[in-house]
Amino acid sequence: MKKISLIVPLLFVACILFAQRSNPLRKLQIAEMAISQLYVDTVDQQKLAEEGIRGMLKSLDPHSTYTTAKETKAMNEPLEGSFDGIGVQFNMVEDTLLIIQPVSKGPSEKVGILAGDRIITVNDTTIAGVKMQRSDIMQRLRGRRGTKVKLGIKRRDVNELLYFTVTRGKIPVHTLDAYYMIRPHLGYIRIGSFGATTYGEFMQAVDSLRRIGMHDIIIDLQDNGGGFLQAAAKITEEFLQKNDLIVYTEGRAQNRRNYRADGNGSLRKGKVYVLINEYSASAAEILTGALQDQDRATVIGRRSFGKGLVQRPIEFDDGSMIRLTIAHYYTPSGRCIQKPYAKGDREDYAMDIEKRFKNGELYSADSIHFADSLKYQTLRRHRTVYGGGGIMPDEFVPLDTTQFTKLHRQIVARSLIINATLRYVDQHRAELKQRYTSFDDYLANYHVPQAMTDSIFAEAERLKLKPCTKEERDKTLPMLTLQLKALIARDIWDMNEYYRIMNESNRIVAKAVEIAGK
Repeated sequence: MKKISLIVPLLFVACILFAQRSNPLRKLQIAEMAISQLYVDTVDQQKLAEEGIRGMLKSLDPHSTYTTAKETKAMNEPLEGSFDGIGVQFNMVEDTLLIIQPVSKGPSEKVGILAGDRIITVNDTTIAGVKMQRSDIMQRLRGRRGTKVKLGIKRRDVNELLYFTVTRGKIPVHTLDAYYMIRPHLGYIRIGSFGATTYGEFMQAVDSLRRIGMHDIIIDLQDNGGGFLQAAAKITEEFLQKNDLIVYTEGRAQNRRNYRADGNGSLRKGKVYVLINEYSASAAEILTGALQDQDRATVIGRRSFGKGLVQRPIEFDDGSMIRLTIAHYYTPSGRCIQKPYAKGDREDYAMDIEKRFKNGELYSADSIHFADSLKYQTLRRHRTVYGGGGIMPDEFVPLDTTQFTKLHRQIVARSLIINATLRYVDQHRAELKQRYTSFDDYLANYHVPQAMTDSIFAEAERLKLKPCTKEERDKTLPMLTLQLKALIARDIWDMNEYYRIMNESNRIVAKAVEIAGK
């Protein structure tokens, strides 16, 4: 027995010595073998392998990642255009799921579930008032198409629980947040992300706006974190001439690949204004960079995020996935969209936006300096544009720090505004719908009650949010009331109405409207 116990470690030593002289990756196999066979305690081999993969990717760029099967599914759902579920928009109020709106013609609406209903039980399991995690609630509500779920519903003015059996179905995921005529002949379309249905949604919005007189267009990509390249490229094509370059990719092991317009676009005429900020990234930057470099759009706002790395998904049999960076994105003029990073230093990369706050870039164009080596020329008018990471706008709009006071940020962080909105709409939904038969009527005549804002400030004082002086409250009040009015409109109608209100205070949107009016 002593001989056998000595042989095993000696074999590992021999393997290690061999590994050092051969393929370095063989070391990982030997390490895993040693841990699984010799480690003092039982180990989860699945977790061990996952941590090993994460460790390797951590030493690379900030966007090469590993996700478990569950994480992969959650990541892909918003981009795939649909998921299976009961079809409700909801929020949590005091540990209870409050339905804001059932999806039009969705499974819940079909059985009679209404806005303002509260889901108390799911398949006879209580989910209200038990501090259940939002993810756990979502898991109970979602399921395969065609399966049934029994919901116990509490409805205002009805004493007993109402029970509905909902057959889960396909629920569309919309990537357009809003579209409307912001001024005569000037349309506005806000794209929240680029998914499988974005191009179709965009063209439908364009057709609707054209029918009511749109000649020129604002494309709002503020806070758009990207998504599918194909969706962004197809939208970009609509604005460009045949063979115009949209974007190209190139990497160490990847030859240059060009993406060009087919020349069949329906939006090759008319003025275009693209809005970006420091959170516009990836596919949003590809669209912006292409239209800027081809002199097809005026870009307005602040420097975009600077995410220009191409990831290839590598799927495993268990549904998990590696997203491995294989190339860089370049705009038609040759600008690399990706901002600089140090391999393995993800913390520094994550602090980039904070650095922009500190160095004044978000507040003043004079704080932004470029080396001559970062100057590029647009392809038609030969205007100077800048590389170095992200897309620099043609018209800079500084961040307005006066709109959002410290008190306002604290109130938002504690969810006081959203909770007050949900309670108010729950109590006054029928009254509001009866009184304001159209959004235009609401927009012109509705005023947020003082009692509502007073209650929010009182709650802020109770929570000892500082500063909470009268001067601070007076500065906070304009944006607070605007936000409340927009949120109430969202709950009564939809996101389109929310942005119609909020955009009137958005300085980047206002700048676009100003330039378009000249």
